[in-house]
Amino acid sequence: MGAALVGGLLSSGIVSESSLVIVETLTDRRRVLNEMYPHLPIVATIPPCTEAVVAVKPPDVVTAARDAVAAGARRMLSIAAGITIAGLEEACGPDVAVVRAMPNTPSLVGQGASAVAGGRWATENDMVWAESILGSVGLVVRVVESDLDAVTGLIGSGPAYLFLVAESLMEAGRAQGLDDDVVDSMVRQLFTGAAALMAEGDDPSDLRVRVTSPGGTTAAGLGVLDEAGVRRAFVNAVEAATARSRELGR
Repeated sequence: MGAALVGGLLSSGIVSESSLVIVETLTDRRRVLNEMYPHLPIVATIPPCTEAVVAVKPPDVVTAARDAVAAGARRMLSIAAGITIAGLEEACGPDVAVVRAMPNTPSLVGQGASAVAGGRWATENDMVWAESILGSVGLVVRVVESDLDAVTGLIGSGPAYLFLVAESLMEAGRAQGLDDDVVDSMVRQLFTGAAALMAEGDDPSDLRVRVTSPGGTTAAGLGVLDEAGVRRAFVNAVEAATARSRELGR
């Protein structure tokens, strides 16, 4: 995700190569990043800085945040799951503006959805700064921190739910005798086309009704899904993921 943000920042022109440094402690990962971004400095320790984006595993957040502040950072964006604003502010100390975010994996292709929440010292300028970074790879919305767990359960985990649907449809197509290459290409286009229709702004329920003729094939299929409780299963999945996010935060 950190590498995706670097790519988005550079391609959007939000930052210049001369103002960006990637810090990676793992030697093998530094080699990979050097190949991805040969014109950027890839270093093992944090150089003097004023701003930092923390994109590390949760157990490493406190150390990374403290090191960034020691190097001069006065505002920080964290995309680490489960690490609260209070925890970040404790690591950073007073007067450091902290913004916590939850992005999702479509950010890797510039189609992400992210939510941000600011800490006690985060000003409007700090929020706009954080939104500009995440906005380079997709949509950004502001929420209160207490909503971030639900955002995690919905859009953080959401891509996996949709990928499971795609897997299931591919399996169903093969079960009806379709060749693998036909199933693969058609299901991928199905998701691309359906997403494009939703992007036009119509309500999903209206789109569903339009494609469902009474007594037709779609109605027959939807009837089976309703009987199986698919709608409730998605609600339960988001609820379980939200609860797990809260547990991790504690």
